[in-house]
Amino acid sequence: MLGYIWLFFIVTAVIVGGLNGRIDKVGQAAIDYAGLAVEISVSLIGIMCLWLGLMKLAEESGLIVLISKAIKPITKRLFPGIPPEHPAIGSVAMNVSANALGVTNAATPIGIKAMQEMQTLNKHKNIATNAMCTFLAINTAGVQLVPASIIGVLIGAGAQNPTVIIGPTLFATGTALVTAIIAVKILEKIPVFKTENYLEEGEK
Repeated sequence: MLGYIWLFFIVTAVIVGGLNGRIDKVGQAAIDYAGLAVEISVSLIGIMCLWLGLMKLAEESGLIVLISKAIKPITKRLFPGIPPEHPAIGSVAMNVSANALGVTNAATPIGIKAMQEMQTLNKHKNIATNAMCTFLAINTAGVQLVPASIIGVLIGAGAQNPTVIIGPTLFATGTALVTAIIAVKILEKIPVFKTENYLEEGEK
């Protein structure tokens, strides 16, 4: 679907540029912004390498285990269906940490790993558990204390004060996180969303 959307934008730009006699400017803009995209991507490499390396060090040094233990009172309430010492809790902690540091690309594979580990506890493999839904809500909200990736993009784009985004980002993602957790915890208690009802419907 996304490919069709981009194709629509490109075709529209070419048609409008041709009708206005500015097709040469359309071509030049495409070249200029393609170069800008490469510059921004390169500026992100350093940030990504730094935080991915730190996350790997944290995993190898046992820091993730310590973090998992530190947040146990929170995870017990958010994920009552997951044993406190289960590997999924460590992956959840790593994912939240990566998101909090603004390294969302690094958080994605960690989030997938967390889901795979939670799936090992799932008795009904074709239905997401409450823990999975809760984690998805938290991951989607993606609360960020330091939006490193966005700051990197702003630096690459030549922004004069790239760190100004920290306050608004923290407020927006914090609000999204609270809203997501409240919503998922309310919905999981509504009978129509309970696993037993889906199983009964499947049997019919």
